[in-house]
Amino acid sequence: MEEIRIDLPQVSLSALTWGSPTGPLAILLHGFPDTAHTWRHLGPALAADGWYVVAPFLRGYAPSDVPADGRGDVAALVSDVLGIYRHLGGGPDAAIIGHDWGATATNAIAAHGDSPFAKVVAMAVPPFSALRSRRVLPILPRQLRNSWYMAFNQLPWVPERNFERLVRKLWRDWSPGYDASEDLPAVLAATADAAHRSMVIGYYRALLRPFGLPAVDHHEKGAEMRPPRTPMLYLHGANDGCLDPRLAALAEPSLPVGSTFAMIPGAGHFLQLEQPEVVNRLVRDHLRG
Repeated sequence: MEEIRIDLPQVSLSALTWGSPTGPLAILLHGFPDTAHTWRHLGPALAADGWYVVAPFLRGYAPSDVPADGRGDVAALVSDVLGIYRHLGGGPDAAIIGHDWGATATNAIAAHGDSPFAKVVAMAVPPFSALRSRRVLPILPRQLRNSWYMAFNQLPWVPERNFERLVRKLWRDWSPGYDASEDLPAVLAATADAAHRSMVIGYYRALLRPFGLPAVDHHEKGAEMRPPRTPMLYLHGANDGCLDPRLAALAEPSLPVGSTFAMIPGAGHFLQLEQPEVVNRLVRDHLRG
């Protein structure tokens, strides 16, 4: 594993890498509250298959910078991903893999007909367009209870002041029984100062103003709400305490033709860490195919 710096017009990002830059590019995107270290199992496995794996710390997660524009909306995240792709000379065989917020950005990119990525994998957050169905109504009460943190993160100052307690609680609730002792120090180090914490919480605050910001890098606002076009592998933990697995199962019929859906037994929200052998095998098979 190596660490590189990627200077984009909007923000300077740090990224973990595995493999040789001569291989096809695979960009791995983490979520909240997490870091690029979440890919410590999948990264080496893909590098062994010949991929050049690049896992950035998303904007606002140290050692990446807090962007000057302070944007944490999906359009800004997509702009960063496309900037990484261009900066590293990605080709037509590139792959994108996202978890949680990284999955939201991945789904938005897959909704574009001109997406440069040939292979797409999303984990823990299905395409929002797949959840537009009356079948979600019986599940909504429990999901709204699970999503309390989204309302909490709208409060001024309070989430930042209670950030460590929030992070520890979310990892316990979202992945019951998982020992996060190797992950929590990295998350807290990446959000140690007030500027980085506010930026990370700002991802959720940006959800309330989806039409108040202009497009970034020709990426239209609201693309994350459109159905993806690129066939994908979608993975979800059967014990996920963040997004109800029943909602994920409802998304399966609406995935693009040629997609594959898998519910991972014995895994919660952070399935790539809880069941790495299973997740690695499914992802590697998808990228090979």
